[in-house]
Formats: sequence, C-alpha cells, structure tokens
Amino acid sequence: MKILIELPTWLGDAVMATPALENLYAAYPDAEIILLGSHVATEALKAHPRVDRIVVDKSKESGFRPLNVYRLAKELGPHDLALSFRSHFYSRLLLTLTGSKQRYLFNTSTRYPLPTTHSTTHQVEKYTAFINTVTGHEDPPGPLHLDWPANGYERPTLGINPGASYGNAKRWYPEKFAEVATALNDRFDIVIFGGPNETDIAGDIEEMIRAEGIHKVRNLAGKTTIPQLCSAIGGLDLFLTGDSGPMHIAAAYQIPTVAIFGPTKWKETSQWKNPHSRIVRHDLECAPCMKRTCPLKHHECMKGIGADEVLESIHPLLAKDLESDQAMPSS
Repeated sequence: MKILIELPTWLGDAVMATPALENLYAAYPDAEIILLGSHVATEALKAHPRVDRIVVDKSKESGFRPLNVYRLAKELGPHDLALSFRSHFYSRLLLTLTGSKQRYLFNTSTRYPLPTTHSTTHQVEKYTAFINTVTGHEDPPGPLHLDWPANGYERPTLGINPGASYGNAKRWYPEKFAEVATALNDRFDIVIFGGPNETDIAGDIEEMIRAEGIHKVRNLAGKTTIPQLCSAIGGLDLFLTGDSGPMHIAAAYQIPTVAIFGPTKWKETSQWKNPHSRIVRHDLECAPCMKRTCPLKHHECMKGIGADEVLESIHPLLAKDLESDQAMPSS
C-alpha cells in the first residue's frame, strides 16, 4: 500500500501534525509513506523511520502553477491513499490529478469530531480528528514527535527565538529579549535563533547583550538547517520564544519554555502536551486579531508585556529545575 501525505506548509503546523501522523502510521503499519510539502516541513519530518520518500513541492516557485501542479501529479502517480493537511485549491487539484483511489483533504471550516473530551480546539486536535476520518479510528492525539537527536551543551543554555515567520505582529521587542537574557546570564549561556529573514533582530539582541559585558552568547540566526535547528533547540535547558515554529519544536523535546503571545489564538496554537510550558499574554479587546501587522498601529498586545513579567514566568521553571537537581543522589 502506498500513502501520499501533503504536509502543512508552515514549520509549526507540520510539527503540530505529528501526533496525527503517528496515528496514521500505526493504522497502516506496512504502508509505503511518501511525504510531500514545503522545504521546511519536509526537512523537519524526513528523519522519521516510517518515511520512505520525500518530495519538495516547488510548483509555485516559477512558471504557470496549474501546469506545474499537473506535472508534479504525474510525477507522483497514483497512490492507494492520498491526503493533504492543506485546504488550498491547488492541493485538491494535485490529489485529483494523481489519480489516487482514495483522497482526503483537510478543511479548515469543517467541524471534525474531536478525538478528546476537551472543550478547546487546539490545532493538534483538529489534525488528529481529520486523520481519524481517514482511518475510521477514534485515536486521541499523543505528544509532538521529532526524530532529530538533541544537542549536548557544555553548560546550561538559554535559547532565544525573537522571530516569527507569520508577521511582525507576533514579535516581541529585541530590547526586552536582551533584558531577560541579561538578567539570566549568571545561570545560562545564551543562543539566539532565527531564520534567514530574522538576522537583523537577532543581531540587535546580540549587540545589546554584549554591550552589557556578556560574551557567552552565540547567534545562530540564518546559520542552521531545519534538522540543525531541531537538534539545537532539543538540547536547551530553557527557551524564550514567541508563537512560532521553533516554539513547537521545543514542545516536541519537552523543553522548559516561556512563550509570548499577542495577536494569535493561544488556545489553538500553544505548546501541545509540554508540562514545562508557560504563556505570557495580555487580555485585550483587540486580541487575538490574527493579523500579520497591528491594524490599530499600537501593537499593545506585545508592547505592553514587560521583561519583568516574563522573568516572573521563568522563575518557577528554574525553581523546579533546582528541585530536580537537589533530588538527584550525589555520586
């Protein structure tokens, strides 16, 4: 049996789809698995032992997209089962043109029966419910899953992720990230993360931290592949981030995390099943607006969050870590 799976486009969504994928793999233990999707999505998930083939979708990069989709479909050929975690027109066209026997397309407007009794509708639950319509099961979602090995750091390490690919509205301010890092520098080495389009904000934070006389800081923004990013985050002792793909990577490795939320729906995209996660957010009438930039021009949902609030959320995580260390028997 051959199964074609088109992944969500964004890195964070791809990671949030992993519990659903685990249930799908378990339902078809002998199937050949082909993953199709964006570069970041396929790179994140290609290490899974069940994955037999990876195909990066380049249909929208240049040329006439409908023709590109047709060519990609003919290259892929028919599968026993083809499904997509996307609801885009071109995803439907692609699955149809492959000539696959069974086709399923995730629909953002469909109210899938939730696989749990939770009243919330987290994106992980939506993806899992979608896959249950494919398998006919009622499987609950497990934890997030990534297969890249975690790095080992010589000293306790704080990771900072100031960027968010979705838009500027999701970003906290560089001077506030730097203030938190400076306050914690006696306990941690510091690593700054970011994509190729986030090197400016990462560089600003690095400069502010070094201006305080702190030199145990590394700036990896724009310097890591997706597998390297997963491994680097997976070895951290503490992570400070906005609502972003790296936030979900940290959840997959159960990293103690403080996530700063502003314009996005925290109940739907917060860290899934990470008991060491904390959220800092403010209740405002205008939030969550789900906009890429602040439509009211004040950005109060992020601007109003101070470094002191974030540090207050971090301290309980540090206290638990200290308690764990004290409970370990001495050698």
